[in-house]
Amino acid sequence: MAQPPPPAYDPIPIDKALYEGIANTGASDGQRTKVESFVIPIRSGRAWKVKAGQVCRISTPEGAQVGDLNVWNANNPRERFWAARTRQLQQSHVKVHDRLWSCLPYLRPMITVTADSLASYGVDEVGGRVHDLLGTRCDPYVDQLISGTEFDLHCHSNLVRAVMPHGLNESDVHDVLNVFQVTGFDKEGRYFMEPCPAKAGDYWEFFAEIDVLCALSACPGGDLSAWGWGESGEASDTDMLACCRPLGVDVYDLNDKDAVLASWTAPEVAAYKGFHGLKDPTV
Repeated sequence: MAQPPPPAYDPIPIDKALYEGIANTGASDGQRTKVESFVIPIRSGRAWKVKAGQVCRISTPEGAQVGDLNVWNANNPRERFWAARTRQLQQSHVKVHDRLWSCLPYLRPMITVTADSLASYGVDEVGGRVHDLLGTRCDPYVDQLISGTEFDLHCHSNLVRAVMPHGLNESDVHDVLNVFQVTGFDKEGRYFMEPCPAKAGDYWEFFAEIDVLCALSACPGGDLSAWGWGESGEASDTDMLACCRPLGVDVYDLNDKDAVLASWTAPEVAAYKGFHGLKDPTV
């Protein structure tokens, strides 16, 4: 079988020792202090802020559950997570030491993945991988197009409601990282989803490179072991609700921040300062 061509983008260097040091800090041994903790109920969403230099953990406290994650610069929401470019610069399913990159004209790492209890999942027998960047959030528009019904608890809607208290609106909600979700492409190139492999207590953790506003939806598809949204109100919807579980979020300060982050520098926005071939009106 012919070998595929090399990746279009070479890996961008990263100080792995720095991020391994961050990952190795723990609350139980006094190296971290939990500053915020909450649970996102099933089929709902919530937004929260993580300051540059803090660590955030997303977990599955009661078992398998997919979460749809959006990220913005907390001080400038025009700078937001760019799923497509992250997919090119990193990979189709994010792993430890991968970054979520921001959109143009900023183009810098917003968060870096530091820990993942599902890191050993790898590639399954049908080509599925976990923590999906191939797809995006479920939404009521596509649902109505396909099923002809209305349902207000899709991830898109959950994220819209979550960010409104922070001054954002539906237009600010963008393509997501599907945390804990296993996906791939079949032989015809069609997108598929598999049941979530997470168990109670599994987690995915990141380090904030800049101040970020995050929003997370506990997907109404739950662990994706059954198909549908449960919008009909019929008895069969009980099966869908049984697939749904809450998500946990914890935010930590690093207690010895100066030592742990001694080699860390907050990333600057992209260095390109040109005018795309246009004349500078100030010159």
